Amino acid sequence: MFTGIVTDQGEIRQLERRGDLRARIGTGYDTDGIEIGASIACDGVCLTVVALGPDWFDVDVSAETVSKTNLDTWGAGRVVNLERALKVGDELGGHIVSGHVDGVAEVVGMQDEGDSTRVTLRAPEALARFIAPKGSVALNGTSLTVNEVESRDFGINFIPHTKAVTTWGRVALGDRVNLEIDTLARYVARLQDWA
Repeated sequence: MFTGIVTDQGEIRQLERRGDLRARIGTGYDTDGIEIGASIACDGVCLTVVALGPDWFDVDVSAETVSKTNLDTWGAGRVVNLERALKVGDELGGHIVSGHVDGVAEVVGMQDEGDSTRVTLRAPEALARFIAPKGSVALNGTSLTVNEVESRDFGINFIPHTKAVTTWGRVALGDRVNLEIDTLARYVARLQDWA
C-alpha cells in the first residue's frame, strides 16, 4: 500500500531479460533499511525487491506486468518515480494507492500556466468512467487531483514542486503513463453494477 507521494527518483541502471525482466534501479534510499521482499512502487508499479547493493536494488517484472504498464519503455538511464511502502503511523499525504496499475494513459496536451504546467491525458476507454473532476488518480505513482474531464481526456495541473521532486518535470507529448484509478471510484462503480 502506498500514498502516491514520491520520495525518490531512481535511475534504471540495467535491464536483463530472463524468464522475467530483471531491473536494477539506482536509488538515494538507504538500502540498509530495505529488506529483501520489500515492496517499492516504481513509476507506480508495486515491485518486490529481490537483491540489494549500497545504492541500488533489483526487482523482477513479470510479462503480465510489462503488458499492462509502460515498463516496456524502460531503458538504461531512464529516471523513475519511487515510493517505499506505507507503514502504520505514516502521514497519508496523497490517497490510498495499491501499486496495481489499471492501464496506460497517453499525454495528448501540455500548456504552461504561470509556473505550473497543465497536462492533458487520454485514458483507455474502459477506465475513463472512473475518472472524475476533483477526484484522485495515480499517474506514474504520483497522487494527483483531476482538474477536468471531457470524454476520455482529463487534465492535471503540475505545480513547480511536483515537477522538481518527480519525473513530471520531464514529461513530453506522446508519453505513455501508468494509470491507477482511485480505489473508491472502483468500488462505487462495482456497487452501481449490482444495483
